[in-house]
Amino acid sequence: MAARSATAAWGLRLGVLGLVLLAAGVAVSRLAPASFQIALGAVALGALVGVLAILVSAAGLLVALVSGRKGARKAIIGLVLGLGLAAPVAQAVIVGSQVPRIHDITTDLANPPQFVALAGNRGDYANPLDRTSPADLGALQEKAYPDIQTVAINLAPARVFEAALATARDMDWEIVETDPEAGRIEATATTLVMQFRDDVSIRITPTPGGGSAVDMRSVSRVGESDLGANANRIRTFMVALKQKLGFQE
Repeated sequence: MAARSATAAWGLRLGVLGLVLLAAGVAVSRLAPASFQIALGAVALGALVGVLAILVSAAGLLVALVSGRKGARKAIIGLVLGLGLAAPVAQAVIVGSQVPRIHDITTDLANPPQFVALAGNRGDYANPLDRTSPADLGALQEKAYPDIQTVAINLAPARVFEAALATARDMDWEIVETDPEAGRIEATATTLVMQFRDDVSIRITPTPGGGSAVDMRSVSRVGESDLGANANRIRTFMVALKQKLGFQE
């Protein structure tokens, strides 16, 4: 009877441990948003353990194949678990290194859409809304996301407002407040896995000739860097809004 590879077994154990750490991080993020740093730490540790699982499982698989010992299946499972843990975090690190460490993005740098209903309802742990940090926030945004600008639409504000509200609902955001007279929509977008919450303010204002100017601001409640999520949210919304109004990109 062939002996079992202890290395392969340890690779699998490490993969399971990394999975437990990841699950703990997700649970903390969902249940205690104020403890997001602990949640991110658990996820990062889970990814590190995942890397160890990859290395140990690869060694265990090699030993099993060369020596004829049992354990190749465990080694493969450990490899898969390790890759599943490490790859998403590695991708986030790569993305984070390519964008500035900012989390408040707006189409109008001179006069950003304001939060009224959400201003005092984001939690004591949330990032401030005063756009004072970092001091060169506007310059950093302009350099990283030059395409994030006010969108002009040659339709009446009332029609654009209705379409914007419908678009926000289509994106499964929580609609917090709507003010048709002010042309303001406030909503909260929640990420699928970690359930991080980002707050959105949309402003529709009339322009000469009966058209509309659409501005949008998206702000992460937690974290110094949003990994580009807020800019992507604005892009996605604007494209969807134009499509809903019958404009093709």
